[in-house]
Parts: sequence; C-alpha cells; structure tokens
Amino acid sequence: MAIGSGLGGQLGIVAEVSYGTFVAPTRFLEFTKESLVLKKTVEQSAGVAAGRLLALSDRRVLTQKEVTGSIDLEVTNTGMGLLLQALMGTSVTPVQQAATTAYLQTHTLADSFGKNLTIQKGVPLTTGTVTDKSFVGCKVTGAEFSCEVGGMLMSSWEIDGKTCDETQTLATASYPSRRPFHFGQLAVKAGTFASETALDGVRKVSVKIERPMSTDRFYAGQAGLKKEPIANDLVKITGSVEMDYVSTTLDDLHTSDAATSLVIECVGPNIASTYDETFRITLPAIKIDEAPPVIDGFEVIKPTYSFTALYDGTNQPVISYISTDTAV
Repeated sequence: MAIGSGLGGQLGIVAEVSYGTFVAPTRFLEFTKESLVLKKTVEQSAGVAAGRLLALSDRRVLTQKEVTGSIDLEVTNTGMGLLLQALMGTSVTPVQQAATTAYLQTHTLADSFGKNLTIQKGVPLTTGTVTDKSFVGCKVTGAEFSCEVGGMLMSSWEIDGKTCDETQTLATASYPSRRPFHFGQLAVKAGTFASETALDGVRKVSVKIERPMSTDRFYAGQAGLKKEPIANDLVKITGSVEMDYVSTTLDDLHTSDAATSLVIECVGPNIASTYDETFRITLPAIKIDEAPPVIDGFEVIKPTYSFTALYDGTNQPVISYISTDTAV
C-alpha cells in the first residue's frame, strides 16, 4: 500500500502512437506539483412543467470533455526528452557522442502536430489505495524555464488533453538515478550567433515558450471529445534576465533595439571524454523590450531586462540536451 498523501503520488508519461489512444507509461517524473484535471461541459434541460420547482437530474447532459492543467518539476540530467520533444516539435533521435555513453538530443523548433503524450496520474486515497487517472491526447502548449541565485533549474509545463480514462491499470513507477541542474552550473551568454560570450552579473533568468493551438476542435460525431489541436498562431518566446548593473551590454541593446543571440545553459558533471551533462536553450535572435537601469536608493543597481525572441531568418531556436539517455 502507498502512503495516503501526496507522498504516495506518481506521474508517468509516454508518447502516443495516435492522438488520444492510451499507452501504458514507461517514464516517471519526479515533480513538485501538478494540476491536471478533467474539465467537463454540461447542459441542463429546464422546460416549464407545472408544479416542478427543480430541474430533473436525468435531464442534465454531459456534452464535452477535455483536460487542462500544468506540471512543475526540476530539470534533471536524464528523462526530459519526451517533454522537450512534445514542446519543440522535432522528432528527435539521440546521437551518440563519439564512442561514449553521452547522447545529444537536438530539439529544434518545429510544428508539434503528432507529438502527443499519455500522462497517467496516481492519486492516493487516505487509505493508501492509489487511484488511476490516465490523461490521453496530451499536448504541451507551453513551458517556462527559470533559474535564480541559489536555486534549481525549474520548469513548468502547460498541458491540454483530450480526456481522462479511469479504467486503465496504474503502472508501477520506477525512478532511475537523476540529478537536477542548478544555479551553480548556469551561464547566460549573448553576442553573435555561435560565438556568444558569458554575461557577468546575472542573478536570475527565465524563458517562456508558448505554442498557440486551436484547442476547441469539438465536432459532431466525436462523442463530445476534441480532435488533435492544430497550431493557429506564431510561437511566442519571451523571457527576462535579472542582473547587477556590471556592464552596458544589454542596456545598449535596449537603446539601439539591435538583435543578439542568447544562450542559457547549465553544464553539469562530465559523462565521458569531453561531453558533459548539458541543458542549453539557444535563441538566435532576441530584442530587449525593457527596462533600462534606474536608481532606487543606495542599493546596487539591479535592472531586469525583458526580451522577445524572434527569427533571424536562418536559425531556429533550439534546446540541446546531453545525457546518458539512449532514447527520447
């Protein structure tokens, strides 16, 4: 029996072969919190009937079902590939680095149609019995990555799903050894694409990737369930860099509105040879939206520069992930 609290909870994921068709989870996330829920739309018939003071219970109908919510977790040195693929859209095969146990995943921004997940949640009753909630047809509609002084590299994933299936068998969770990326491994770089140099004074950085989709594809003949969402707007990538005012690099870019390439990376322990555990976000062109530094009393000046990522005409945003995972 599991512990009858959140201590006994679990969250498993797996890629689906077809949208909304359950697949038993094979990977289990160590998460900090989640809010995945079944959202239903109901209609109540309420015709006039002499003497009736309440609507009839058997005249309430369930017309639509869908899944919404989010998952928060630390970014770790293994096990992130499925979520990254669902976010960025490219079908990725990890590439072995030389003859080592290090494998590179290159998640380039692309259309994410067909990148769907089954996410199975185990929710414990106080008795220790764990109930199954299997969310199928799950798409990542956005994610945010952030890291600050003294903290872990954190991530938050926005999920849209087709429905919840509570008839499946709860998979047995297993957790391989993992390590989180953290501030002590963080570097933020800016400059010419592929030749960026480290910025000094960075205290916090965050990046949010939004994948707008038509999540309302409810059609007749689908039993009140949606068809797979389709991208219906440009991808939006925004973020911020909080730093001590040790240089005018970003300040000058704010003034000129010139573009720069931005790299946010955490590099962990060595895997083998020259290959280290790595999580790297490369944005080939960003523009600083705000804010120039201001003096607010006696303290060190700490501007927060918000930015928008754009297309440089050649290079797409990429998340690079070096781990020992031989499969996404």
